[in-house]
Amino acid sequence: MKKHGFVYEFKKNKALFFMVAPTVLLVLVMSYLPMSGLVLAFKNYRFDLGVFGSEWNGLENFRYLFQSGAGWLITRNTILYNLLNLITSQGLAIVVAVIISELTGRIFKKITQSVIFLPYFISWVIVGTFVFNIFNYETGVLNNIITAFGGEKVNVYSMPGVWPWIICIFNAWKWVGYNSIIYIAAITSIDAECYEAADIDGANVFQKIWYITFPSIRPTIITMLLLQVGRILRGDFEMFYQIVGNNGQLYDATDVIDTYVFRSLLTNSNFGMTAAATFYQSVLCFIIIMVVNQIVKKVEADYALF
Repeated sequence: MKKHGFVYEFKKNKALFFMVAPTVLLVLVMSYLPMSGLVLAFKNYRFDLGVFGSEWNGLENFRYLFQSGAGWLITRNTILYNLLNLITSQGLAIVVAVIISELTGRIFKKITQSVIFLPYFISWVIVGTFVFNIFNYETGVLNNIITAFGGEKVNVYSMPGVWPWIICIFNAWKWVGYNSIIYIAAITSIDAECYEAADIDGANVFQKIWYITFPSIRPTIITMLLLQVGRILRGDFEMFYQIVGNNGQLYDATDVIDTYVFRSLLTNSNFGMTAAATFYQSVLCFIIIMVVNQIVKKVEADYALF
């Protein structure tokens, strides 16, 4: 009779269970136990009563979040920024990967790849300093160049409309090199005989890229897009906070859910409303990735995550 069950597997692979135990414990303590705090989203939190002793107020925190106008604003900004960053960073990463894979000089290829990858290691604190030194009204590089040619200074920090593009450019600058590595690895795994056959048939470099490279890396592209779509309601807090800071003139154009939650905790300590915003963010992320995965499964089941 074949033996089954956890006890049998534990006795058989005791060493493996002990090896994985610290990781399981860490995930349990850091990721699952804190989920009990989600109950704050449905309570009127009071410090003297604690998380579980505070009064239950149902959906009042969610109602206040959206009636104040903040809910729709931060949802719109978060989705639009992530879509824009997804298109630019992933699109440029594919282009960069294709270009690097077509380079013939080994030394030049390595140097180029290293230079493009370097911004990934620069923290957003340093990037925020770069942005401030470029666009600062008094001493910024941009205004120094404008005044050198006889123009008038421009206060970029009072122009909300330009900041989506500034943030998108710096996000792409920082992430393109890192994302391109995944696509370079996918291109490297393509069978060289496919390109040799194309050369024999007289295909030029653009035809080989279009008919061989792109179709071959399509599963990687779809997988990366699915993973990024799952984060479409999670803004990069460090990026937004370090680049924009606490400039109230730019909140309507740059505020995302993460920065809104952080600033709400600093200003009014309304734990119930901030918990509601975070809970709302997590639920929407789950719904979006499930919907997109189902769409992919309908079109091409092999490319779906599950």
